[in-house]
Amino acid sequence: MIVISHLVKYHGALRVLDGVSLQVRPGEVAALVGPSGSGKSTLLRCINGLESFHSGEIRFGEHLKLVGGEMPSQATLLLLRRRVGMVFQQFHLFPHMSVLKNVMSGPVYALGRSADEAEATARQWLDRVGLTDKLHARPAQLSGGQQQRVAIARALAVNPAAILFDEPTSALDPKMSAEVMRVIDDLADDPQVQVAMVIVTHDVAAVKAIADVVHVLRQGKVIFSGPAQEAFAPGGPASAGA
Repeated sequence: MIVISHLVKYHGALRVLDGVSLQVRPGEVAALVGPSGSGKSTLLRCINGLESFHSGEIRFGEHLKLVGGEMPSQATLLLLRRRVGMVFQQFHLFPHMSVLKNVMSGPVYALGRSADEAEATARQWLDRVGLTDKLHARPAQLSGGQQQRVAIARALAVNPAAILFDEPTSALDPKMSAEVMRVIDDLADDPQVQVAMVIVTHDVAAVKAIADVVHVLRQGKVIFSGPAQEAFAPGGPASAGA
């Protein structure tokens, strides 16, 4: 479980996150929605240790936490990278590596697994996202949707407790966007994939289809946490658009 308590972050004098508190349970799909500048992506980056914050704390289970105003140790960050995967807008694949080697990189370098074990894991997840026929392709040979599916497989390959998605379809056309969201939806519905997922997206249809809980942010505050039907109902907290 991810528990965020009273998170505060400034950019200069601007209070970007203003006392954010929320929880994400194992196997839950949580969507962060709200207008541009509401703090969604900043919150996601704080959860993954990519940005520091000034006060509050983030707990991951019982034994791992990030505390505001403190720089996490390298040991804490390494453990965090093993527990929390991240899928970015722009894929961030290694261009000189094949698809298979990209997905193997996490198990080999972060977990210290043997090449044979890492390859078996990578093949499993690439099959799961429908890319068995692209194992030896380079990222430049793939479509944007295929590259994002490789990024999802790479995040899953380290067996994380949670995966964070930062606008995973914003760089894609509608067809490729639907392709990627179908993969995420399929994973979310699989009882064997008990991974907490946190998604920042403006794709309202996707949020309605796959999110268990919607957290609506406005000016750095969580103004609503609950079902998508309530969040996007006429006059609801997210009805003006995500």
